[in-house]
Amino acid sequence: MTHFLVTNDDGVFAPGLLALVQALRQIPSYEVSVLAPDHNWSACGHVKTMTRPLRIRDVKLADGSQAFSCDGAPSDCVAIAIMGAIEKPIDVVVSGINPNANVGLDVTYSGTVTAAMEASINGKPGVAVSLDAPEHHDGELNFVSAAKAAVEVIQGLVANTFVKILPPIWNINLPYREDGQYEGALYTRQGVRLYRDVLEKRLDPRGKPYYWIGGEAPTGLMNEGTDYWAIKQGYISVTPLQMDMTNKALLEILNQPMGQN
Repeated sequence: MTHFLVTNDDGVFAPGLLALVQALRQIPSYEVSVLAPDHNWSACGHVKTMTRPLRIRDVKLADGSQAFSCDGAPSDCVAIAIMGAIEKPIDVVVSGINPNANVGLDVTYSGTVTAAMEASINGKPGVAVSLDAPEHHDGELNFVSAAKAAVEVIQGLVANTFVKILPPIWNINLPYREDGQYEGALYTRQGVRLYRDVLEKRLDPRGKPYYWIGGEAPTGLMNEGTDYWAIKQGYISVTPLQMDMTNKALLEILNQPMGQN
């Protein structure tokens, strides 16, 4: 049996998490535990809580199944689960399903993706799953089709031998398809995200300023082979990530003998 930990950054009761848990549990050889934040931590980045205790409580998901919530961040949930808060050893961590895509530099902001990063830091494969939902979608999002497709991809990733050799970080992004019809799955590289943030300054009732970061939804460059390009073409994007952020090209230049750079 492969033991999965499922977490997210939208909170333990988010519908994307439930759909992912139910899809994973359809695989007879998979065992699933849930430890997720007790509230929304979207765009929290990579957090490690060390200035206060973390508390866990038993909860029930909408289908009545057992789960655990934690008052820490997504990366906290992963860390304490692997370190023993979940008694049975964790084999793979899956984070999601996030209701918005996490492509390009989104991975540095995303609590969904940084939960997968925390898994890799702790020696376990981490998978982040995100859905490129329409910006102004009417009604509830359908996560079921995305969950089924994501689990099919995850099955292939878990079966790969190099998963056992080096704990990777997989960033899966799916286009929104109510009917579950995708063009296929592609291995991609990180694309270029274009942010259109606007700082809004307002005054509270006492005349003191406060700020909102607003603006339009981000877009991206349509560079072939990237995560953003793939989902906009109807493909499931699967991007292998790593924690080593060394600028190797610049390092090579800096290490050249004087006069050669």
